[in-house]
Amino acid sequence: MLPSACGPGAVAPQNPLTEAMRGIHLRIPLRPAWTTLTHSFLLHTVAIHQGMLNSKIKSLMISATACTVLGASPAAHADDLTEDGGSWAQVVAEGSLGFIDPNLQQGRLWLEGQSRWDDNWSHWYQGMARVALGYSLSERATVWMGYTFLPTQNVGKPYYAQQDLWPAFRYVLPTDFGTFTFRTLLETNFIVADSVRVRPRQMIRYMRPFDFEPRLALVAWDEFFVRVNSTPVGGQSGFDQNRAFLGGAWTFNPNFRTELGYLNQYIDNATHSAETMHHLIMGSLFINF
Repeated sequence: MLPSACGPGAVAPQNPLTEAMRGIHLRIPLRPAWTTLTHSFLLHTVAIHQGMLNSKIKSLMISATACTVLGASPAAHADDLTEDGGSWAQVVAEGSLGFIDPNLQQGRLWLEGQSRWDDNWSHWYQGMARVALGYSLSERATVWMGYTFLPTQNVGKPYYAQQDLWPAFRYVLPTDFGTFTFRTLLETNFIVADSVRVRPRQMIRYMRPFDFEPRLALVAWDEFFVRVNSTPVGGQSGFDQNRAFLGGAWTFNPNFRTELGYLNQYIDNATHSAETMHHLIMGSLFINF
């Protein structure tokens, strides 16, 4: 429920988690019997996550933080880069389905809404509504099946409403130096009737409370998107975008937490010929029930 030297013309290192996850084929069934998820997929995914944490997490966090602060992203070229400012606001609610029936205690419900502004805060360009049902395989691992609706009105372009269907897997790994969350999500994007795009996305998130005030925490995350296929509207296959966040969190109680920080969104265009970088202020409210 967070990408060595960064700057214009520099190539940042690829996301190690993304590279490791390329070999994984997400096979989450679309039927209610979540427990039929193969043991091999789960064990293989968890093993990769933990192995990468032991060997590469320090370099990942350093490079992701550096690229976020300096506003750099993979393969950004100054001559082809358009930049602007904006903001995102989101509310995320997640909890057990046990409030419906005690027998559904391991079932999960995920509700999320977002509103997004760009063009230096002068233009609302996108909303987002997301709902998903999940099943807790353990205290750390959860599988999901969800739907996303994204009404979009980009500057100078016609309105459209993208709809997504996706399975997802999330693994939470507490450590002595903070909590890591890994989320793999495989989107099928229905952009227009004849343009269906497959877009996997991989997130790694880090959260560490401060010793002097445990309610206050450092939050950093990175999420990498790839287009599997080429479509007329969804663009050519390959790299799609990267999002890197750095900020803070305040936990009011076990049920409510807020986060505020800087989000750098780097987007490659449909033909991989130009890039856009959004410098965003992102505020979030997380609700547990």
